[in-house]
Amino acid sequence: MSQLVQTVPDALQIAPGDDVAVALRPLRAGATVDVGAGEGARRVTLREAIPAGHKFALAPLEQGAPVHRYGARIGLASAAIAQGAHVHSHNLKTALGGELAYAPSPRTAPAAPVADARGADAPGFMGFARADGSVGTRNEVWILPTVGCVGRLGERLAQRGTAMVDLMRRTSLPGLSIDGVHAFNHPFGCSQLGADLDGTAAILAALASNPNAGGVLLLGLGCESNQLDALLARIPPARRKRLRVLRAQSESDEFAAGEAHLAELLSIMAQDRRTPVPLSGLRLGVKCGGSDAMSGLTANPLIGRMTDAVTQAGGSAILTEIPEMFGAETLLLERTTSPEVFGKLSTLVNRFKRYFLDHGEPVSENPSPGNIAGGITTLEEKSLGAVQKGGQAPVCDVIDYGGQIATSGLTVLEAPGNDAVSTTALAAAGATITLFSTGRGTPLGSPVPTVKIASNAALAAHKPGWIDFDAGTVLAIGMEAAAQDLLARILAIASGEPACNERNEERAIGIWKRGVTL
Repeated sequence: MSQLVQTVPDALQIAPGDDVAVALRPLRAGATVDVGAGEGARRVTLREAIPAGHKFALAPLEQGAPVHRYGARIGLASAAIAQGAHVHSHNLKTALGGELAYAPSPRTAPAAPVADARGADAPGFMGFARADGSVGTRNEVWILPTVGCVGRLGERLAQRGTAMVDLMRRTSLPGLSIDGVHAFNHPFGCSQLGADLDGTAAILAALASNPNAGGVLLLGLGCESNQLDALLARIPPARRKRLRVLRAQSESDEFAAGEAHLAELLSIMAQDRRTPVPLSGLRLGVKCGGSDAMSGLTANPLIGRMTDAVTQAGGSAILTEIPEMFGAETLLLERTTSPEVFGKLSTLVNRFKRYFLDHGEPVSENPSPGNIAGGITTLEEKSLGAVQKGGQAPVCDVIDYGGQIATSGLTVLEAPGNDAVSTTALAAAGATITLFSTGRGTPLGSPVPTVKIASNAALAAHKPGWIDFDAGTVLAIGMEAAAQDLLARILAIASGEPACNERNEERAIGIWKRGVTL
């Protein structure tokens, strides 16, 4: 869709048939705004002030009429709307209902990549090649507690591990390629039942398999529901050579035992070095949070270009946040590569809708207050902007929460929109770097580099300590030039340059709690 964006001084109209345009800056009541170009150009006088990022009507709309943005319906007019009037929650409502019966349709052809990533001169990065064929963008020790009871012990061990790395670097190994020691605390692993406990175990086992973890310490208590032996059985044998297990109740001095395990892992990892790898070695997670109306115009389409570049080079990308596909899921269903993948995706979308309905909540319980303040009105509008992070890549697979990618191309992952939960699920699925678009800003980070891409220049200027890339440049230099700049930034971070969340020590995990607590 991004190729349809038309840039004008004051406002943007995305697709020629859209009923609304988006203000690029605050516009005063009575101002005359030129929208579009060529035969589709029109001049609109504003009936009221329009905040930056908010919509105004390009023509009169009757009550009940469909309202279009991105060339698709974003809702229904809940009242008559005059030309030049502000279009938002006071006069636009969702048209979403419950589960739907989806019918397969021919897949659309993927767009050309942002750069010829398949050529001999394709960009690459300096990564850590793993024995299983994967490539890490970091070489870190991850301490993963099975249960919240030992979470603080894990954090203390991470502090000690960091000191051990510093000592190794100062005394004998100045060129040491170990990027850090990190513990990922959480409150779960006990008092859980059935599928809820299984989800916790699946996420932790999958995190232990992430290529960025050059060494893993599984830290258990001993009496928890999430037993270490069962968790260990979920981890591929090839990963266990760099994995150590500690049962705190079985040790007279659990801290000393943890130190010994860390020393073993660090000794192994001291031999690791970054080597040149092609773009196909990259695994992108794509995510949005704190979105505004510009996210779907700048940052998300820009991330979509990165998805296209990496997947067309033979790499992998992972798209999640299933509730933020409602109203736009057909765009992804049209790009599934087989009837089986179509069936898995349509079933997943309906299952997630049923999850809402079974809890007595409408499927359209979104956007958030921050989204609304930023100019997003309905879930359809938010979803149509959000799915652009998937670019035009064919949807090759669909995996459950706690699953791991098994193919190159674009994979859809089951997870909610919650930032901490979904970024954790992306890392567990195998993402080695996550691209995170935001219109309002957030410091949140996941276990892997979490690259914050601002949808607007004002945010990038206001929060330089949070933001890694300003997608507002799309409006000044165009999508293609901005995409080349972002790709270069991604490859630099993949090669070891710290992302803002890493510099700020913003790393955490969130686990999706779905069941009863004993």
